[in-house]
Amino acid sequence: MSSNSDGAEIENTIVIGSGPAGYTAALYTARANLSPLVIEGFAWGGLLQQTTDVENYPGFPDGIVGPDIMQRFRAQAERFGARLIAEEAERVQLADGSDPAHPGVHRVWVGDVEHRARTVILAMGAEHKKLGIPGEEELSGRGVSYCATCDAAFFRDAHTVIVGGGDSAMEEAIFLSKFASHVTVVHRRDEFRASKIMLERARAQANIELLTPYRVTELVAGENGSLGHAALVNTQTGEEREIPVSGTFIAVGHEPQSALVRGQIDVDESGYVIVDGRSTRTNRPGVFAAGDLVDHTYRQAVTAAGSGCQAALDAEWYLRDTPGVPVPAEMPVGDPAVAQWAPATSAGSS
Repeated sequence: MSSNSDGAEIENTIVIGSGPAGYTAALYTARANLSPLVIEGFAWGGLLQQTTDVENYPGFPDGIVGPDIMQRFRAQAERFGARLIAEEAERVQLADGSDPAHPGVHRVWVGDVEHRARTVILAMGAEHKKLGIPGEEELSGRGVSYCATCDAAFFRDAHTVIVGGGDSAMEEAIFLSKFASHVTVVHRRDEFRASKIMLERARAQANIELLTPYRVTELVAGENGSLGHAALVNTQTGEEREIPVSGTFIAVGHEPQSALVRGQIDVDESGYVIVDGRSTRTNRPGVFAAGDLVDHTYRQAVTAAGSGCQAALDAEWYLRDTPGVPVPAEMPVGDPAVAQWAPATSAGSS
């Protein structure tokens, strides 16, 4: 950490976000002695905080519940010197060279408190789009899911529903069909938005049924408190029907949480932050993006964590190699990747 000409402290790195990407970025920058400031948000932990059993994260052969694994992510980053603020970043002003008073310094506000940094790692993630129908929130984790790749194995030989009509819905249905005895894909229009090839693949699966034009109006618990059936209505005739199911997967898209930086950082038509090639560099020097804020393809905890590692290393490289940006005195010399193995100064060696 250093000071500006006006005496204000300048952080080496600010991480905005607290899912697997954010905490991994915090861990790696902390291990490089950069003492990152992590603005977690009130609901820290990302989407895994809303997940029950996690069985596909490496290193946990017996599985682990989502809140527990995120607590471990958090504690590990904190152990090596990450400083955590469980509040929301409300506004940012990212340096573009036009402010002579703060050259190369990014500004982030938490309430009325301003924080300044030479690098910022954006890891705000993406939220599942929801149907907003009765029972959806109440049965989340008890039959309602937003990720077949994550949860399909819990529905072996079960009757299930996929809600959606695009390629993602077809991909989810095809994957789910390997486990469930029957998969009903419900779409509100006659025509699916999915590509022809994805539709053909879905239709080729004997246990996948395509049901149109229907809309799911309610998800209802069974006697055991988990999902028991889905209530549907025909969008053209108004006919109502019920489907007994134990699993419903919502596949109507994601919303990247990029509103905080839109207008300053380049985003695509869906709102995902655009990065340079396979790096995490954005269009603003010293600003990096990771996790589901960038990834509209894989959207897995393990890929988000890897992306957070990349962002941390990119930020370290920037601090070391950019002319006019002071190299932090605490930062180990040499390759940032090698620096991860440097002895920690305050928390003991690994």
